[in-house]
Amino acid sequence: MARAATEVMQSVIFSAVLDAIEALKAASKGLPNQLVRDLQSIHPNTTFADLPKELQDAIGASVRSAFTQLLKEGYAVAPRDAGTARSQPRHGELVDRGARGTRPPRPQGRGPRPPAPRSPGGGRPPGGKPRGK
Repeated sequence: MARAATEVMQSVIFSAVLDAIEALKAASKGLPNQLVRDLQSIHPNTTFADLPKELQDAIGASVRSAFTQLLKEGYAVAPRDAGTARSQPRHGELVDRGARGTRPPRPQGRGPRPPAPRSPGGGRPPGGKPRGK
């Protein structure tokens, strides 16, 4: 039975995070202060090149592993620009555009507009026109 895409991605990300933590530990060579410095050096503007070599290698391995796992589970992995897997029809080939007449017919006219509700007295306050003081 195929797993849902959410489960596959959760598994992939969980493995990647664990691998990254192990890589950070390896980069610090068992020195707690170095591990803390490496962790504090990571922030939202950190680039891939700024990371320790061990962490870069772990991220690369995690990405390869993620694509392999997705393909094994039966998911297609393609660039966003690739579109669908269908090929373009050849010149002169008939293309099935679906059944005609599946939409309900559009009304031709809307008819006359109903009159607006009116309040007794023409909508003005009792006593005629309002007067300023």
